[in-house]
Amino acid sequence: MSEFNQVTIVKKANIYFDGNVTSRTVLFADGTKKTLGIMLPGEYEFGTAAAEVMEILAGELTVLLPGETEWKQVTANTTFQVPANSSFRLKVTQVTDYCCSYLS
Repeated sequence: MSEFNQVTIVKKANIYFDGNVTSRTVLFADGTKKTLGIMLPGEYEFGTAAAEVMEILAGELTVLLPGETEWKQVTANTTFQVPANSSFRLKVTQVTDYCCSYLS
């Protein structure tokens, strides 16, 4: 899906890591939520409340998922899933455009 129709966009940005990671929240009529964002090169750790699917639209990174010992390379047009109530680490090597879908 390259576009979202009939959604609400929250104006205030989500800003993390001194502005190196930013996103905007997209709310759907059915109650689901996504964020669209940009990550600059760097190393980051995120915590989750809900399970998430991260879709990488452009860029490149490696991810260390919960319970894993090996970093996995992720490039444009791929996804990875993170369980609820966990944390994951990223090493972003190129400016990365992403879409995060929150699962219930």
